[in-house]
Amino acid sequence: MRTLIRDVRAFDGARVVANTDVVIDDDRIAERDGPTPDIEVDGAGMTLLPGLIDAHTHTFDGSLARALTYGVTTELDMFCLPSNLRRQRKLAAERDDVADLRSAGVLATAPCGHPTAVMAAIAETLPNPEDALEPFETITDPAQAAPFVAARAAAGSDYLKIVLDDGTSAGKPVPALGPDIAIALVDAAHAAGLKAIAHAGTARETAIALDAGVDGLAHVWSDTPPGDPSAEALASRVAAQGVFVVSTLAYFEVIGADSPDRLAAAAHAAGALRRAGVPLLAGTDANPFAPRNGDGLHRELELLVQAGLSPLEALAAATSVTARHFGLTDRGRIAPGLRADLVLVDGDPARDITAGRAITDVWRRGVRQTR
Repeated sequence: MRTLIRDVRAFDGARVVANTDVVIDDDRIAERDGPTPDIEVDGAGMTLLPGLIDAHTHTFDGSLARALTYGVTTELDMFCLPSNLRRQRKLAAERDDVADLRSAGVLATAPCGHPTAVMAAIAETLPNPEDALEPFETITDPAQAAPFVAARAAAGSDYLKIVLDDGTSAGKPVPALGPDIAIALVDAAHAAGLKAIAHAGTARETAIALDAGVDGLAHVWSDTPPGDPSAEALASRVAAQGVFVVSTLAYFEVIGADSPDRLAAAAHAAGALRRAGVPLLAGTDANPFAPRNGDGLHRELELLVQAGLSPLEALAAATSVTARHFGLTDRGRIAPGLRADLVLVDGDPARDITAGRAITDVWRRGVRQTR
């Protein structure tokens, strides 16, 4: 099947190209020259985007289908228990009416550490509670790091997630991994060829992650209020070490009812990171409560623009920037030879980021989804 999307405004992952044609040939973006298309789509007045990538989600039954409805064609899951993950991977591999999936699998945390309490609450919402309650390995000693990471690699984890959050930022202290364990885990991850992503909620925990040599942070920190100069200093250190940061402002907005200052602090941190030149990746921490898979990412983009990113920068954060930092070389841009994961919207989100919600068509591996 060959499809021509003609006279469309295209955001190619870096810039906007006006009044262009984009061809889909089976599951790939193709050159314009070639056989007569089987289908033509009039893109006049519309914008074609690469399929959106949510850089921080948690995946359960229905998550991937819901994500695709909102133009999220790839989800980067940051914790999924083995039985559930096997089912979700199979779904993503075999069907095109759900988002694609990458996952950390089982994360590294201390016994009774985060997210133990959260998973218990999630289990109450699920038809199959074991998807959130299945026992998993934890860590108490640096000597356990290498075998823990080896088990993750053997299970097919795409990257390693390390929890350094001790719960104090939420007023609910829990056990957390120490700096020595964090260093051992990062070293073991790199030896296994995996990126190490740290869950840190405060500036102090972020510093521990940086000391350990992580590749990325799963959240911005949320305890340096607007006007606090320490945010700029920490952002400069993040930039100097070449670490990327997943934003998750939509998550901080959700918990704002209990912690009204945390969203402002998180947005302040995101702005400081952007000014320092740190790569910001759009992620939501989507879960069965809120933010939700799919539409949560559109809210994330709106919050990133409010934090100081331009609409183009926000779109890149949800496409090409995330693809580059997670090694997804076949997606995140519109270029011949790449996967035909595409989203057509009515309007121009490069000028008004809210226009990204006006989705008219989604293609996943070249398959046009019924809407």
